[in-house]
Amino acid sequence: MAKDTVKNTARDTDRVLIFDTTLRDGEQSPGATMNVAEKLAVAKQLARLNVDIIEAGFPFASPGDFEAVQRIAAEVGTPNGPTICGLARATKGDIEAAAKAVAPAANGRIHTFLATSDIHMKYKLKKSRADVLAMTGEMVAYAKSFTDDIEFSPEDAGRSEPDFLYQVLDRAIAAGATTLNIPDTVGYLTPTEFGDLIRGIKANVSNIDRVVISVHGHNDLGLAVANFLEAVKAGARQLECTINGIGERAGNAALEELVMALHVRRQYYNPFFGLPAESEAPLTNINTKELYKSSRLVSNVTGMLVQPNKAIVGANAFAHESGIHQDGVLKNRLTYEIMDAQLIGLNNNLIVLGKHSGRNAFRTRLGELGFELSDQELNKAFLRFKDVADKKKEISDRDLEAIVNDETLQIAEHFKLELIQVSCGSNATPTATVTLLMPDGQDLTDAAIGTGPVDAIYRAINRVVQIENDLIEYSVQSVTAGIDAMGEVTIRLQQGERIYSGHAANTDIVVASAYAYVNALNRLYTASQAGESIHPQKEKIPVGTGV
Repeated sequence: MAKDTVKNTARDTDRVLIFDTTLRDGEQSPGATMNVAEKLAVAKQLARLNVDIIEAGFPFASPGDFEAVQRIAAEVGTPNGPTICGLARATKGDIEAAAKAVAPAANGRIHTFLATSDIHMKYKLKKSRADVLAMTGEMVAYAKSFTDDIEFSPEDAGRSEPDFLYQVLDRAIAAGATTLNIPDTVGYLTPTEFGDLIRGIKANVSNIDRVVISVHGHNDLGLAVANFLEAVKAGARQLECTINGIGERAGNAALEELVMALHVRRQYYNPFFGLPAESEAPLTNINTKELYKSSRLVSNVTGMLVQPNKAIVGANAFAHESGIHQDGVLKNRLTYEIMDAQLIGLNNNLIVLGKHSGRNAFRTRLGELGFELSDQELNKAFLRFKDVADKKKEISDRDLEAIVNDETLQIAEHFKLELIQVSCGSNATPTATVTLLMPDGQDLTDAAIGTGPVDAIYRAINRVVQIENDLIEYSVQSVTAGIDAMGEVTIRLQQGERIYSGHAANTDIVVASAYAYVNALNRLYTASQAGESIHPQKEKIPVGTGV
C-alpha cells in the first residue's frame, strides 16, 4: 500500500483511518516511558508509516509530556503529515493544555473523555448521569473553541447502559464533536457484542452521520483485534491502536495486525465499504513496508520485547520448521504463507559496506532505510559503525538499525560507563571492575563478584551508583545469525511501583549488558528528578463542572 499524495478527509468512508496511540496509551505500559527525543523519533517513524492521526500524549500530565506533544506537533504535524492529537480529561485545565500543545500542528485535534458506565460514575467520578451529560456538552464545546477537530470518548462505553450512552453521544455531537470514539476500556466485550454496540449507536444517536465512529479497545481477553474488525463491519471507520499492541495491562489492539488483516482479506471486507469484492483499493492508508521497522523501533525504545510467535512482526511469523511446511513453501510459498514478508519491510539484504566504507556511502544507505539523522547523530552512528565493521565481516540492514537506534536514542547520561573489566571461567570466581562518570563529574571505580559475569557487573555498578532497585527481567536477542552477530540486551528494573527499561547492542554481550543496565539507571534517575506524572484514566477529576 503506497503512501497517498493527497490527504484524505476525516470523513472518508471508503477506507479506515488509523489512529495511533503508541505514544499515549502505549507509553502507559509499565516500564515503557519514553523521553522527548524518543517520542519524537517514534512520531517521525509513524509519519513514514503514514498513520492518519498520532495521539502524541497527555499534555496536562507533566511538563515533559507537554513538551513532547508540542515538539511533535511542530516537527511532524506538517500540512501533508498526520493529524496530531492531545488527550484531555473533561476539565478546562486539561483541554487548555492539549490545545496549546497541538497548536503548532497544521492539523491538530483535542481528544477529551469522560466515563459513562455506572461503576465509573459512582466510584471514580462520584457524579450523577445528569452531571456527566452536562459536563459532556460543556467540555466538548469548550474544546471546540480551540479547534474544529474534536474527538470525544465515553470511557468504559462497553459497560455503559446503552440508552444513557446514546444520550451522551447525542450531547457530544450537538456540542461540536467530529469523532466519537467508543472504548472497550477494560477489554470486556466479545466481537459480536462490539459489533452490536456500534450498530446500536448508528441506529439510535441523532446526526451520527456527521461524525466518524472510532473504536478503542484493550486485549484483556485476547479479543481486541477481532473486536475492531467486527466494529469495522458495523460501520466504524477509525481504529485506535498501537505498534506491537503495547498499552495498559494486556495492551491495545495491534496496529500491524489490523492493517494486514484488512489488506490480506480485502475481498472479504470490501463489501462492507460498498466496494466490489475484487477491488484492489487499499482499505487503509498505511505504508506496510514500514511496519517491521516501526515494530523494531518501538520495541527498542520501550524495552517491550516482541514475542517470537507474535503475528506479523514476530521472529517466527515467517519461519517454517515442519518438514511438510518447508517442502510446501519451497514448491510454492502460497501453500503455507498468506502474505509476503517483504510486504511488511522484512528482508535479509546485506549492504556492501565495511570498514573501508566512507561517510557518504553510510549516509546514503541509512537514507534508503528511512533514517533521517542530524550531522551530530550521523557522526556518532558512523563511529559506532566503524567499530562494528572491524569485528564483523558482513553488516546487515538489521545491524545498521541496531547501531542507529543504540546511538541516537540515548537518554541523558547522568551515569556514564567509562570502563568494564571482567574475569571469569569454569574454575574462577566471576569478578567485574567498573568505572563510571557520575553526575557531579567524579570518576568512581569499584569491583564486585557475582554468580556470573553479568551479575558481577551489575553488583559493581550498584556499589558505585548507590541507587536501590530490583532487576526483574534480563533478555538477550541476536540481531542476525552467526558467531559474530550483534547481541541486543533488554533489561527491566523496578524501584517501588515504577518499572524502567534499558537497552543496548554490541558484538560483546557482556558489554551490551553493562550499557543496558546503565541506560535503565539513567531512566530511573531522570524520572526521580522530574517527579511523578498524572495518569489520565486513574486520576480523579476535580469536583465541579468545568474545573
